[in-house]
Amino acid sequence: QRSAHCSLCPVVDMAAVEALHAVAKQAARSVQKAQALFITAGAGIGVDSGLPDFRGTEGLWKEYPPLKHLSLDFADMANPDWFVKDPCFAWGFYGHRLLLYRRTVPHGGFDILRRWAAGMPDGHFVFTSNVDGQFQRAGFEDRVVECHGSIHHLQSLDGGGVEPADAVQFAEIDSATLRVPEDSLPRLSDGSLARPNILMFGDMHWESSRTRRQQLSFAKWVHSLEHNGSRVLVVELGAGEAVPTVRRTSEMLAKRLGGTLLRINPRDSHIPHGIRGLSLACGALEGLSLIDRALASLPPPPRAQAEQAD
Repeated sequence: QRSAHCSLCPVVDMAAVEALHAVAKQAARSVQKAQALFITAGAGIGVDSGLPDFRGTEGLWKEYPPLKHLSLDFADMANPDWFVKDPCFAWGFYGHRLLLYRRTVPHGGFDILRRWAAGMPDGHFVFTSNVDGQFQRAGFEDRVVECHGSIHHLQSLDGGGVEPADAVQFAEIDSATLRVPEDSLPRLSDGSLARPNILMFGDMHWESSRTRRQQLSFAKWVHSLEHNGSRVLVVELGAGEAVPTVRRTSEMLAKRLGGTLLRINPRDSHIPHGIRGLSLACGALEGLSLIDRALASLPPPPRAQAEQAD
């Protein structure tokens, strides 16, 4: 296992920079050798796209000052009870996030991942805890498992069918109170009040059918990799330890398929004993860019060299 730290620091540590580039070159060789790519991502991947970091209360309260006044943290807001007792406040928070994610353009690291994925003979898949739809917007389409659901879809309060949220608009979200007018509350096609199709804390009514279909497609892909004995590279980006679903999934698949885990994370980049892996302690865009530049400098593999000669 190799690890290196980010070059973005007040005083440049040349040894750390050299180590970072050395690990990036090793990671590039892993990309080149891989036959299948499994991308896993937590909230940290979106920071380079300008999305707020809700780690702790500082980032949340900076983005949503009314929550600071009410002493509410993210876990408090990620509670389905708000849609029953105060839907105008609940949709003030989730409506703002929906509009934010709609206008956010995925950063260049997504393009790098998509290019790597396109070159994998045994395909690719994405597993993310993010509900922002950034992977779909970046072109990954139906090769994504959203384990916590999607803010771009709606469901009923008691767990009814899932519908797209494309038509949801908010003429006004009061910045002082984080509330929307009652007449703008999103509703389903049957007229009933809607909530986001997102798995929240203590959520007994999340409608998981859409995510289960994604998981079924993913399971079939994993079975095909096992059958073919494919060389798998797991690239994990911005997945912290607070909610470890993504990290555990990365480690599980790398171990199950005998693959390599590449963990890119500025804070939690360590890899457990017993898993073959490389770690880069930096942000997603920086890490992917370093690896991509190293990949471009590598000589083509023997098969590619033979094809070029022909």
